[in-house]
Amino acid sequence: MPVRSPAARVGAVPGFVRLIPLPLFLLQPLLDRVVRRLAADLPEVFDRLGRHRTSRFVIDAREMPFVLVLRPDPDRPLFAACPRHREPEHEARVEGRFLDLLGLVDGDRDGDALFFSRDLQITGDTEAVVCLRNALDDVDGSIAERVAAMLGPPGRLALSVLRRAGTGPR
Repeated sequence: MPVRSPAARVGAVPGFVRLIPLPLFLLQPLLDRVVRRLAADLPEVFDRLGRHRTSRFVIDAREMPFVLVLRPDPDRPLFAACPRHREPEHEARVEGRFLDLLGLVDGDRDGDALFFSRDLQITGDTEAVVCLRNALDDVDGSIAERVAAMLGPPGRLALSVLRRAGTGPR
């Protein structure tokens, strides 16, 4: 049986998460619901983005078979999954391990530390990414918990499993 080094476990994602090769059109209604609900519930987050409200952010969780695109415009919010080979035009791109990105949205990880350790790569309009990060930091509670609550018991269970995976050996 092969032995995995500790480095191989860093940012490891539970197997069920990697098994998301479902057709992206099935994921889209869920992503639409999430972004519209967050826009309605947290207008101050979107307001804090200023001129970057209409920027497109690509969020690349390296382990996933797709990238996410976010346009945090409260009037026309967009949160979409796109195939890696068809990454759309964007102003900024954030790339990291899935559990690190989840930790940022959950309020459990320090974006500056991830950036300076090179666990998080940012390209494009850095100012837009800093505005997005500051807006997310200002949210009371966890956005990940809000999203999990939208999905009911299955969402809360999934978040719990992911959080435990994120606290494994580093």
